[in-house]
This record gives sequence, C-alpha cells and structure tokens, in this order.
Amino acid sequence: MPVQDDQRETQLVHLFNLTVPESRRRDETDAYLEIDGRSIPFELKSTSRTSISTVRDFGPEHVRKWQGMHWLFGFYSGGGDYLLHCYYGSPTDMRPWIEGRWRYVRPDWELARTAPQLLGADDVRRILGDKPIYTLEDALSIQKRQYSMEYYRGLMDVEGGYTVDGMVQVLQDRCSYLIERGATLNNPKIPGSYFDGWEQITRDHAARLRDLCRAALDAGDPPPLI
Repeated sequence: MPVQDDQRETQLVHLFNLTVPESRRRDETDAYLEIDGRSIPFELKSTSRTSISTVRDFGPEHVRKWQGMHWLFGFYSGGGDYLLHCYYGSPTDMRPWIEGRWRYVRPDWELARTAPQLLGADDVRRILGDKPIYTLEDALSIQKRQYSMEYYRGLMDVEGGYTVDGMVQVLQDRCSYLIERGATLNNPKIPGSYFDGWEQITRDHAARLRDLCRAALDAGDPPPLI
C-alpha cells in the first residue's frame, strides 16, 4: 500500500529523530530538531512526484511562519511505497522560493490593507440607508458570519446598535475579507529543479541532518521578509 502523507511525515520524524508536540494542530510547526540545547522548527514535506505541494492558500501568514523555518523534503517512489532520498533546506536555502511567492501576492495584500480605508459613512448610507442607529441585523447583513455574536456586540458603540462610524468599521472589515480571499496563491509548488545541486540524504539521516543544520545555524538566517 502506498505510504500516505501522514505516514510519510511520521516516517521522516523517526528517520531524522525529530520530536512532535503531542498537542500539535495541523496548522502548527510539524516537528522540532533538538540540537545543542535548541529546538529548531521544521516543516516536513513529501511527494511521490517531481514537485512538492505546499499549502492551499499562500499569504503573509505563511511568509511569517516559514521565513525562519528549516525544511525536510522526502521524495518517494512513484507508487509512494518507499523513500528514495531527502533534502534539507535551511532558511537561507528556502529564501528565494518564499520571496518569489511573496513578491507575487504582495500587491494584492497591499490592496487588501489600503482599499478598505477608503470606505466611509457615505458608503454605509448608500448600502444600508441613512439611519440614526444601525442594528445588529444591519451588521450581520454586511459581515455575515465572519464575526462571533460576542464580537458583534462588542463593536456596538451605542446602546443596542451602531452609529454610522461604528458601521464603517464593519464595512471596512468586510471589504478586507473579500479582497484577502482573492489575494492568496493556491498551492504554490516547489519544482524539482529547485533542488538542483542540493545534497541528497540517503543514509545516516539523523546524523547528517545535524551536521547540515549546525552549519546553517552557524551561518545565520537571512533578514525577515515581513
């Protein structure tokens, strides 16, 4: 039976002698390398193809997470049933790929950050009408289920509702949400050619990883992108 993604990740963890927090969620760091009194965060990826799939919606939160991350890539046979070789990627090794993806989506995210600020009271009145107080139902019609009810009530700036200025914030938040939905990059792949010239790890996996990681730590990380 082909090795599935979770099984592959578990295999890499054992092969390289990494640690995984018991309470880890899927959106958190995959594993850690305990080395010289430090816990080094690792992103684990595997494939039975020539390229590596990454995330569903790449955006600035991934840049922040990945820019100091160390990576392990496992390349498996076409059927996915056995490991061929692995690559280790330091933050410096991965910087060009991450920077390239960020360069692609950044203009859209800048738009998502600045365009909502252009909305104001006239836009609220145009959409909801001119009212002395706007209701919870008005706010729900704009922002739908993107707020919790507790948060909706916390935004009320007059008893039982919102002034036009209070509703401007709701409208701006909705605009940000809509633009951001279209500002991500869906599953950007790392091509096999990206690893040209990289060392293939095929034996003594745990020991070799520690040698490579120590060298990367001695060299230092590149400055953050964000």
